[in-house]
Amino acid sequence: MQRYFAKEKIDDKLVLSDSDYHHIKSVMRNKPGDIIEVIYQNIVNICSIITITPLELKVISKNNENNELPINLTVAVSLVNEQKFDLILQKLTELGVSTIIPIKTTRSIVKIDDNKIIKKISRWQTICKEASEQSKRTVIPKVKNIITLKELLNENIDLKLICSLNETAKPINEYLDKKCRKILFAIGPEGGFTKEEEKQLLENGFYAASLGKRVMRVETAAIYVASIINYIYEGWYYEVNYWFLSKFRHD
Repeated sequence: MQRYFAKEKIDDKLVLSDSDYHHIKSVMRNKPGDIIEVIYQNIVNICSIITITPLELKVISKNNENNELPINLTVAVSLVNEQKFDLILQKLTELGVSTIIPIKTTRSIVKIDDNKIIKKISRWQTICKEASEQSKRTVIPKVKNIITLKELLNENIDLKLICSLNETAKPINEYLDKKCRKILFAIGPEGGFTKEEEKQLLENGFYAASLGKRVMRVETAAIYVASIINYIYEGWYYEVNYWFLSKFRHD
């Protein structure tokens, strides 16, 4: 069942974007009577299409499904070329990331003109929306404005980590506490953060985390980090629920 996110609700009517309408009409070729899912304020509305032109929907049921990570995960990633950054946005969305922050670093190759930033962020947000629909999420990750490392220091997060190539960096799993509800992980460009950048971050509440012996590309590191955090926190979540369920059944 195709999923969409409503842009607003007017007089109990869910309103979709023009691009969603085009997708329903011209791509999916839906007809009256077809059923779609529409997310509004994290609620899944099962809707029947009454008419296509104009698009009119009737909500036939609702559910409060929760496919989100049990923690709030923010990934700050250095700007890379468009194709790679699109992949990062898509995969981080599928892996349940809450917020994505593009950052400018010394070794960042990609430079975006100020007059193109708004258009660029809008495009990135659309990629996240489509990936959220595909992966059956009820929340679209927020893509923040492009910031510097100095501005990144102001993020109010429980645990802040950086991807480090330093030999003294500890494995990422040694930092992950299941009680921690907000995590920020910063990933540098190809070649990593400079020594000065890493020093600045470490002196302002960040911890150096290693992703292993091999050096990964930026897009691989982003997916790897999100995957590990998924495994640790969702694996723990399901283990706890399984334990309670088993105990309840046994009792």
